[in-house]
Amino acid sequence: MAFLDTLFAKKKPALKAQCPITKESIDAGYGYMLTTAEVISSKKYWDMVMTEPETMSYTVSHFKNQSSGTHMRTIIFEKYSSMEKPWMVSDSCMNLFEESVDMKEARTRAQKWWESQGNFTPEQSGSANEVLDSSTFKNWKDYAVLEAGRSRVIL
Repeated sequence: MAFLDTLFAKKKPALKAQCPITKESIDAGYGYMLTTAEVISSKKYWDMVMTEPETMSYTVSHFKNQSSGTHMRTIIFEKYSSMEKPWMVSDSCMNLFEESVDMKEARTRAQKWWESQGNFTPEQSGSANEVLDSSTFKNWKDYAVLEAGRSRVIL
């Protein structure tokens, strides 16, 4: 009977991670774990987000002083800044955060996440407006909504 229990026992699925930025799979033991506050505190990240093919039309509209573009950029900022869970980020996009994140600490957090089978949550996790002071949050919101991508737009 023990043999049949072993044979038909439900197997726990292997822990997997996917980078929310690049959508690439992250192999066990790799990656960097960032908090939402760390992610939204990067000019390079916002310049990339606001000039992706899906968002470029909003950016162009914004810089042509069309309120609809600014409104959509605000919605995009709110979507990303309100993420509660930490971000498991792939090696290929860490260049976006090298100026604003302690890379060694982010790698250590990822290791702890893998070792805990996905149960580790770093301090300062949660939406950015709950973690950052209001002045810092406003500064990053202003950059993301009002300035990000300016250098990549030709009017």
